[in-house]
Amino acid sequence: MYGWIWRHLPGNAWVRALICLVLVLAVVLVLFQYVFPWAEPLLPFNDVTVDEGSGTR
Repeated sequence: MYGWIWRHLPGNAWVRALICLVLVLAVVLVLFQYVFPWAEPLLPFNDVTVDEGSGTR
């Protein structure tokens, strides 16, 4: 897959590397702005199984 992307990008190696960097940054931006906030309520990170006040001493 990465080879296919690399072969289809225009320019020499430096231009291709710059375009790849921009593409990676765009994917990270989309993930942090849209995908992660959408998925956060669906993930069980805040479901704790230990209560503070119910411990025995």
